[in-house]
Amino acid sequence: MSGDGEDKQVTLKRLERNARGELRAHLEGGDGPVEKVKIARCFPWTLRDEYVSVRDSEGKEIVLLKTLDGVDAATRELIEQELAENVFVPQIRRIVKYEDEFGVISIAAETDRGEVKFQMRNRQDVRALTPTRAIFRDVDGNLYEVPDFNALDRNSQKYIEQFF
Repeated sequence: MSGDGEDKQVTLKRLERNARGELRAHLEGGDGPVEKVKIARCFPWTLRDEYVSVRDSEGKEIVLLKTLDGVDAATRELIEQELAENVFVPQIRRIVKYEDEFGVISIAAETDRGEVKFQMRNRQDVRALTPTRAIFRDVDGNLYEVPDFNALDRNSQKYIEQFF
């Protein structure tokens, strides 16, 4: 982040909202507060409180938080709030309809955000994160999560068990 070609070690002191409600990052080792920062969860998604990226308004990473354990409570709350609001991944509660025709999988499901219908090209569009948790990616790149396979009703489990 310095102009002499050497990167400074930068750490996050705290996050806050400015008067417009945008996130502002205060950094140790930086040149001052950074306005309009964005928060992004990095892979692997199985580690929900680890590898969180703080990025400037152009999307360039300014700090990678390996864990949220070291941040103050107010900053952690803002990070979790941003991730919940900006990372739209509906959680599948029940599979209403499942069809596999001509290599296209069509699913109608009830989620925590309402009913959805989506299509997947193949089984590779499903990523098992743990033995009971998976992410589905539809043909448009949207993500849907099954947070706990065992919490689904038996009919939904029948449709999804082939992916685990």
